[in-house]
Amino acid sequence: MSPIQGLPPIDSTPIDRPIANGEQSPDGPSNFWDTLKGSLEHVQQLQNEADQSVLNLVTGQGEDIHAAMSAVEKADLSFQLVMQVRNKIVQAYQQVSQMQF
Repeated sequence: MSPIQGLPPIDSTPIDRPIANGEQSPDGPSNFWDTLKGSLEHVQQLQNEADQSVLNLVTGQGEDIHAAMSAVEKADLSFQLVMQVRNKIVQAYQQVSQMQF
């Protein structure tokens, strides 16, 4: 796992053959969109865990404040990372759409 939680490490080995649309490689996601989808699902999972931690804290079900704050901060950082990736994707799309062929 890479230092950025939820994102797979970059593989520097060359690809022997192109992967067909929808086909998964045995090593993991086959393309950028699968990786992005997996990252979004991970961020959603972290958000759900943070919500549950806060709910447990508020209802007094044994959750300590440090664990709840840690879960909320982890979810927030993951969300901020996804938003920055989204911003870069939109920026790249805008640059490509302005190209003249």
